[in-house]
Amino acid sequence: MRHRPIPGSSGLVRPMTLLGDPALHAPCETVTDFGPSLVRLVEDMFATMYAAEGVGLAANQVGVPLRVFVYDCPDDEDVRHIGHIVNPRLVEADGITVRGPEGCLSLPGIEAGTERFDRAVVEGVSVTGDPVRVEGTGFFARCLQHECDHLSGLVYTDRLTGRRRAKALRAARRAPWGGRR
Repeated sequence: MRHRPIPGSSGLVRPMTLLGDPALHAPCETVTDFGPSLVRLVEDMFATMYAAEGVGLAANQVGVPLRVFVYDCPDDEDVRHIGHIVNPRLVEADGITVRGPEGCLSLPGIEAGTERFDRAVVEGVSVTGDPVRVEGTGFFARCLQHECDHLSGLVYTDRLTGRRRAKALRAARRAPWGGRR
């Protein structure tokens, strides 16, 4: 029997910020208020991530410019990692560089081969201010790096070059949510 609530079970699904919104390219602010509004934000972020069938979500993707992200992501051994990090810092990113398919809830339906390190370590705190250290490999390492990028004002397409970048941005312009009339 579970004694802890399922993350997001009491949250509300918030509107997703999509590519083109300036909020996605602005660095997020450090969290200083660890009160009920932060707990509500994290619950809402889990609910939003699950509704969108994602594996990670940064606060600026729901229009909140704070350094917070949530995740429910498997690694390459299919071990499921679930949690949140407030004021995260990517303290290590190393190992081999792997180009793998990467998508984003702020660019629905678009994927591109993106290079990421195969190992990542992120440190921060929980909603209660307790220290958190998360280490990931494989797909989970990709997720940790992706979410940390969001909080620094980067979208994965910013890491693409050449034809990959042009193709992804063209697809975004042509997408129903991309504003093309």
